[in-house]
Amino acid sequence: MRKSKFSPQQIAKILKEFDKGKSVDQISREHGVSAAAFYKWRSKYAGMNSKELKRLKELEQENYRLKQMYASLALDHQMAKEIIEKKL
Repeated sequence: MRKSKFSPQQIAKILKEFDKGKSVDQISREHGVSAAAFYKWRSKYAGMNSKELKRLKELEQENYRLKQMYASLALDHQMAKEIIEKKL
């Protein structure tokens, strides 16, 4: 999973700047973020404060790790089933 260049606090600050009236072009130039990334953040994190945003990021990382663990265990289980079937 690719790590973001911006911390959750920075993302929340950038979104608040937009709410205060700055244009997307100004925000893009000041912070070095593309308009597409800004709109993606806005649709995903609108209305969240930095603590909620940080917790969401932590949960996404934990979910990613758990999915990888499950995939690994499922593969091990499948291989074990095939070995057992060959012995019978």
